[in-house]
Amino acid sequence: MSEQNDRNERNDRDGQNDRDERNDPSENRLRRELPAEVPVPTPAAGETAPELPEQPLTGRQRLVTGLWPPRFTRAQLIVAVLLFGLGFGLAVQVASNSDTDSALRGARQEDLVRILDELDSRTQRLEDEKQGLEKQRQELQSSSDQAAEARKQTAEKERQLGILAGTVAAQGPGITMTIEDTKGTVQADMLLDAIQELRAAGAEAIQVNGVRVVAGSYFTDSDETVRVDGNKINAPYRFKVIGKPQDLEPALNIPGGVVQTLEKEQATVTVERSDKIIVDALRQAKRPDYARSSSQ
Repeated sequence: MSEQNDRNERNDRDGQNDRDERNDPSENRLRRELPAEVPVPTPAAGETAPELPEQPLTGRQRLVTGLWPPRFTRAQLIVAVLLFGLGFGLAVQVASNSDTDSALRGARQEDLVRILDELDSRTQRLEDEKQGLEKQRQELQSSSDQAAEARKQTAEKERQLGILAGTVAAQGPGITMTIEDTKGTVQADMLLDAIQELRAAGAEAIQVNGVRVVAGSYFTDSDETVRVDGNKINAPYRFKVIGKPQDLEPALNIPGGVVQTLEKEQATVTVERSDKIIVDALRQAKRPDYARSSSQ
């Protein structure tokens, strides 16, 4: 009897299960197909959770990690500063050369011809000086009275050196250059550039505002004015120069030369040729402290 009751109960449960499956077949199917849940072990007290494996870095992440934050050593900083200074110097040099080249490329044909004429004139002056020295040597060698001829040439040389040293007055053809500086922008280095350009063009005697300019002269800026060998001079600056006018004037007017540089500083430059220029400012002869003539 009990066995019969047990079978009836099992049949009732199976029938109930069949009805449940028919009512929700997908849920029962998923339950049968999914594996049994595995509980996650929790770490005991005092234990740390297991670390997850690190994800590999991408190429961009590796690049950013390598560049930032920057890591510089003292040697690398010194090398960087030196390279920057070298690059800046090269840039300035290239810019300066470019300005000079562009000035010549932009020059007019008559300006280029004038520059070539000036170079030819300088070459001719050097050739004339060479011939003069050769003539003096020949005269000394062929003169019957070599002592008298030597004294004559010595006296002539003394007068020439006196003109160069500024101890004697001089006169001859040349130019007069006047620089009007109403803005006060002309500085000592600009006047010195003018002196150098005139000397390169064959100037033999120069006087600026009553001060004789010689080989050892120097120009300095002082209280918005200019000093020549310590003597204060004020604008307008008047240059009296003895030399060949056909060489002196073009030398000042070449593209990028003295006149253009001064005009950029809002100064006015006037150059006049003359057949007679008198340079009468003198310098006191100074005896050398140590140098003596080798003939004594």
